[in-house]
Amino acid sequence: MSDHKRIDMQVPVFGAGIWHFGQYVDRYATDGYGPPVNTLEAINLAGKVEDLSVVDLTYPFDPVGLSVADVTGVLKMNGLRAVAVTPQIYTRRFSRGAFTNPDADARRAAIELVSRSAEAARELGCDYVKLWPGQDGWDYPFQADHRQLWKFSVDAVRELAETFPDLRFAIEYKPREPRNAMVFSSVARTLLAIEEMGVPNVGILLDFGHSLYGGESPADAARLAISRNRLFAIDVNDNYRGWDDDMVVGSMHPIETFEFFYALVEAGWQGVWQLDQFPFREDSVQAATDGIRVMKRIHRAVCALDRQALQAAQRSQDALAAQRIIQNALYGPYEG
Repeated sequence: MSDHKRIDMQVPVFGAGIWHFGQYVDRYATDGYGPPVNTLEAINLAGKVEDLSVVDLTYPFDPVGLSVADVTGVLKMNGLRAVAVTPQIYTRRFSRGAFTNPDADARRAAIELVSRSAEAARELGCDYVKLWPGQDGWDYPFQADHRQLWKFSVDAVRELAETFPDLRFAIEYKPREPRNAMVFSSVARTLLAIEEMGVPNVGILLDFGHSLYGGESPADAARLAISRNRLFAIDVNDNYRGWDDDMVVGSMHPIETFEFFYALVEAGWQGVWQLDQFPFREDSVQAATDGIRVMKRIHRAVCALDRQALQAAQRSQDALAAQRIIQNALYGPYEG
């Protein structure tokens, strides 16, 4: 097949957040959907998923006191690698904020927790430390001085990046939840903050679902981050666009999911295709298996896409021609 027909036949590395295999809680089922699952048990579940190679681990590990050596042993036993560590700076302890908490001691505690996470990530050989400061923001007008929240956030991440220059930090932005408004709420705001930090080892983790319900085009957001060499990682899932539902990838927006992955492959981005799904009522191993199978199908479609024809349609901004081309790749030729 000619070059314009295939972009890259290399199969991506597939990963998942370890929380995919955990216990889920909401305000209606406060005792959880299913039994508690500790870190080692979750890793064992992840090891049952075909084609899953890496996991993002939350820190501190569960139970508290579980060593990096213990985690490493179970990862190896399951043929897995830790791609990232995510410090839990979004829990009840930081309900008034992590980096933006009005209490200076709480802000320092958040930085110290991330520092311990970074040390664990270094020992595990991770690609990055993920920062999701979900409690950093505000709920009401006039609640906070926006200039102060911005400065707290920028200064904290800059300090961490400078303290660990050998590690990469990926900020996962999100429009809202648990706060009604978050400091790192969009790709543009996060890139602006990173520019202000002035450090080379801070980038973005682009969550497809966050981008969707934040009113962005995930493909456009990815290209914007890639253009500044700041797309460090991705999480994929799907939703109804009104909330962060974290459904199985491709279940709601297959065309936009296809466009997102096309943007990554076309740009030569080489990161992990990572699941961030919340199977509240579904079997977690099956949900991960299904999500990876969807991504593999999308990858095959991206590689089969008539790139030359698509680029011609895009140059003329011919929407219908572009749709026919991508539908042929994704669903097969129309036969009448």
